[in-house]
Amino acid sequence: MSGAEMIKDGKAIIGIEFGSTRIKAVLIDDSHTPLATGVHDWQNELLDGVWTYSLDNVKRGLQDCFADLMRNVEEKYGVKLESAAGMGISAMMHGYLAFDENDEQLVPFRTWRNTMTEEAADRLTDAFDFNIPQRWSVAHLYQAILNKEPHIGRLAFMTTLAGYVHYLLTGEKVIGAGDASGIFPIDPKTCDYDSSMMSRFGTLTAGTELRLSLSELLPKIVQAGECAGRLTDEGAKLLDPTGTFRAGVPFCPPEGDAQTGMAATNSITPKTGNVSAGTSIFSMIVLEDKLSAVHREIDIVTTPCGAPVAMVHCNSCTSDLDAWFGMLGGFLKEAGVDIPKGKLYDMLYGLAAEGKPDCDGVISYNYYAGEPVTGVKDGKPLLFRSPASDFNIRNLARSLVYSCVASLKAGMDILTEQEHVKLERIYAHGGFFKTPVPSQNFLAAALGADVTLMQTAGEGGAWGIALLAAYMANKRSGESLEAYLGGRVFADMKGSTVSPKQEDIDGLNVYMKKYISGLAAVRASANER
Repeated sequence: MSGAEMIKDGKAIIGIEFGSTRIKAVLIDDSHTPLATGVHDWQNELLDGVWTYSLDNVKRGLQDCFADLMRNVEEKYGVKLESAAGMGISAMMHGYLAFDENDEQLVPFRTWRNTMTEEAADRLTDAFDFNIPQRWSVAHLYQAILNKEPHIGRLAFMTTLAGYVHYLLTGEKVIGAGDASGIFPIDPKTCDYDSSMMSRFGTLTAGTELRLSLSELLPKIVQAGECAGRLTDEGAKLLDPTGTFRAGVPFCPPEGDAQTGMAATNSITPKTGNVSAGTSIFSMIVLEDKLSAVHREIDIVTTPCGAPVAMVHCNSCTSDLDAWFGMLGGFLKEAGVDIPKGKLYDMLYGLAAEGKPDCDGVISYNYYAGEPVTGVKDGKPLLFRSPASDFNIRNLARSLVYSCVASLKAGMDILTEQEHVKLERIYAHGGFFKTPVPSQNFLAAALGADVTLMQTAGEGGAWGIALLAAYMANKRSGESLEAYLGGRVFADMKGSTVSPKQEDIDGLNVYMKKYISGLAAVRASANER
């Protein structure tokens, strides 16, 4: 069946992901090949000290992205996109979306980027003997309770961004297991919220203004491969105000961007993992065994099927790199040399590859936001160098690229050196790898492992959630997600693999020693008011 026939007959699959800077939709066929895409660019805003996105922008962005997909389908295939065999919604994990019993938003959306819940995260970690990072939804909830915020007495429902958009489209207050694992700890035996920890949370919050239990507040977990609702008439009208796209499409459980990255790279079995790098950077390593200790630098989340995953999540990745490259491009433009952005990035990445392996003491800290992994509370990008450093464009560019993976390396070293977690296969995806050299090479050096970029790496999480929707729509009886991805999606998939070079490993280790030693100064500077 041709692409046009699949679209016309409503047999294609749609995935939509809300990333930090772009909302993207991907339409795939029965061989999981992208047929068309739609995009909408957006940005978070700092409102009264809180990183947020307005829910009006969420709805407008959804509509604009879907309209772009529909336009592209009609232009490319000459048919209208009217239905689909399945859909899925993915978005940035964590954060706090709180609503009253009338579905009215109680406080602005508090995204993963906020580092305002230190007290709550510390208390919950102690109470649960389980690391609760500041980004997690339960940390935001408990901090609001500790702060005695007036909305707590009216709180009737809380969810993630993916869960919220899914609710708008289907009317179902549900969530996938992976996205749920960034709300509250999951019991891998039941693939549900950990009941003993929920009981402890109830004890902690007894006597507060919180009226409902967590089991009443949180979205219900739906397992991967199950139908999590269908597009309602109201949802169809929101998605496509023209009325062309019809209601009734089945939806897979909404998932987090970490889980769609795992699906998009086929890294959901033990000793496999992936790194997603864009505005933020995080690694997801599927575990064979429970870690021996609680590490505040490492989150324990899950695959879409509920298997435990060690996650090192760093709030800052490419923002400072983009700012520096933009400034350098602006300087060249002032000098009469206007270089297109893609060519400028290729040139500067090429220069970074030629820099000294240790950057000759030029050390960059890319902290646009606070970074719990390295104990930095507030964002403040900084550049350090010795008077004896050879401060040239090659060493500067290399240092800026190193800074994108430095915090991740600090967390990953705990996994590999202290917990002796073995890495067999690491896949990478995200905007950081649009120019693979040297970003892919430097990540391999940071992890001490081979790193593969799949040919689908550019499609990202929107393709990943489309795969999860395809699994729901097409799975055979008893077919696991691992079997579906391995046998029906990635069996013949090609990728580009690089191995770490010893000179890059040695140079980055020297760089990291100076990077770690300079963190005290970064913390002092970042905490200035």
